[in-house]
Amino acid sequence: MSDSNRKPGQALDRLFASERETEDFRFDASVARVFPDMIRRSVPGYTTIIPMIEVITEQYARPGSHCYDLGCSLGASTLAMRHGIGDRDCILTGVDNSAAMIERCEHYIALDDHPLPVSLRCEDILDTFIEQTSVTTLNFTLQFVAPERRGELMKRIAEATLPGGALILSEKIRFESEAEQAIQTQLHHEFKRANGYSDLEISQKRSALEQVLIPETLAEHRQRLIIAGFDRVLVWYQCFNFVSMLAIKSP
Repeated sequence: MSDSNRKPGQALDRLFASERETEDFRFDASVARVFPDMIRRSVPGYTTIIPMIEVITEQYARPGSHCYDLGCSLGASTLAMRHGIGDRDCILTGVDNSAAMIERCEHYIALDDHPLPVSLRCEDILDTFIEQTSVTTLNFTLQFVAPERRGELMKRIAEATLPGGALILSEKIRFESEAEQAIQTQLHHEFKRANGYSDLEISQKRSALEQVLIPETLAEHRQRLIIAGFDRVLVWYQCFNFVSMLAIKSP
């Protein structure tokens, strides 16, 4: 299973394959280089979520509106949104605070043959000006934002979302039940092993992410989104401890 879906020429993620001193995970050039392989082998359902972002965007994008991919990394969800928008007159913006990610994202955007322009910004999404949006995506991004700043970001997005617009929010979550948390974590680790990661790689990456990626429960996400101003919040996808939610603003 480990290499069956890896594209020819795609760099293999071996960043945590040897003993190393634990440092906080950073989206630097070394991560950007192997990111497609890393996320495919680490996030169950990622290859399902991306094409469904296109489907959801097609449903909710409105002509004349803005659409945002906040934390766009290499642009997989940006491109999905681009194709979901189709020929509608929308302004699509991808934002990421990693210069290495943005540089590679520009390359992938240029290779895509869709005519809709994409604006890329290298900045902190907490500083991004958001306006008149019909679709906003945070695809495994909010979990890297300091918990005390998440509410204000959701509020700004909700306030800028047009009636009938939507937010796609994908996150790694934690469970209120310790027993369920243990089972779901074990299944996630087995998913990684099935994709060729060693126990050392799993352990070292988990340590690197421990203080950087802070997961929350579904209840916490739902409450925050409703308080922010969205009217409906639903889970449209879940695999183990990874979910994608849709927060909708009533027409």
